[in-house]
Amino acid sequence: MISVLLVGNGNVATHLHKAFLTADNIAVAQINSRKLEDIPQADIAIIAVSDDAIAEVSSKMNTYLVVHTSGACGIDELQNSKRKGVFYMLQTFSKDKEVDFSEVPFCLEAENNDDYKILEKLAKSIGKKVYQIDSKQRKALHVSAVFVNNFTNHLYKIGNDICKEHNVPFEILQPLIQETALKIESLSPEKAQTGPAIRNDKKTIKNHLDLLDKKQQKIYQILTKSIQNGN
Repeated sequence: MISVLLVGNGNVATHLHKAFLTADNIAVAQINSRKLEDIPQADIAIIAVSDDAIAEVSSKMNTYLVVHTSGACGIDELQNSKRKGVFYMLQTFSKDKEVDFSEVPFCLEAENNDDYKILEKLAKSIGKKVYQIDSKQRKALHVSAVFVNNFTNHLYKIGNDICKEHNVPFEILQPLIQETALKIESLSPEKAQTGPAIRNDKKTIKNHLDLLDKKQQKIYQILTKSIQNGN
């Protein structure tokens, strides 16, 4: 039995708590990061708080393995005096959207092999995809995730704005979005690239720019140039 203390009550902590409650051989407790006067004992403390709060919260926890769940912060952000690690799940979490942890990549890091094995066992109690990723690699992964998730979602937002402006249902684009995501499971993103930029369809590009407002034009031009330059 592994005892787990979850510190935090945000999206990540909420979904982890729910998953651990259904896992075999896991005993989980959860506390608010603002109430650390009476900290329960556990084998592992998972700090699921904002990046800026990791140092302060971890400095108050020194009796067991302490890990954070951040993709952007290194293991050295932890300020506990003893055992440290990272339990990072590369996925977007929303409280009202169920998470299938069997499909979530767990990116783990620990200061020694024994602690890594504990984190690996914990990850495999709720998931299947486990990777040993150090702080430098995780930082690169996190930046990549911003491009493929956050920036891409912002482009969905722009597409939705354009559809609304011209009274077109955004749902018409959803099969295209899904097919593009599926395509890169068998093709590299470079080989999967289509559209007027890669074909250098100057007339089409001009027509698109004429339809857009100034902010949208700027984004369109930057992305078009990037595609054509291959970077």
